[in-house]
Amino acid sequence: MVQNLGRHILGEYYGCDPEVLNDPERVERLMKEAAVVSGATIVQSVFHRFSPHGVSGVVVISESHLAIHTWPEYGYAAVDLFTCGDSVNPWTAHHYLAENLGAERTETREVPRGVLDVDGPLRHKPVAVAV
Repeated sequence: MVQNLGRHILGEYYGCDPEVLNDPERVERLMKEAAVVSGATIVQSVFHRFSPHGVSGVVVISESHLAIHTWPEYGYAAVDLFTCGDSVNPWTAHHYLAENLGAERTETREVPRGVLDVDGPLRHKPVAVAV
């Protein structure tokens, strides 16, 4: 049976609030909140503000990652929401971010990741790995 290990949402966020997009602390807080509301477990995060403007960052979650790159001068953010397993809903994170970044419009594409032909249930965290 064909199954996939993860879901990867590629998000384009247009017409966002430039002040939010240029504030690394606020962007990091929103990304962490998006992870939590989606059901993810946060491992670590790293964010950086560029000069003269723009923020890039990633929230590593047990189930994969959430990443963002912002262009405040264009009111634009590119967001990747990659989750594995069935316990996290990346669409919940997407909707939370769209609202809180003030996006006027979004475009998304969901890409299945790790598409495998396996018998039985797909285990996201195997007990043992053959080397």
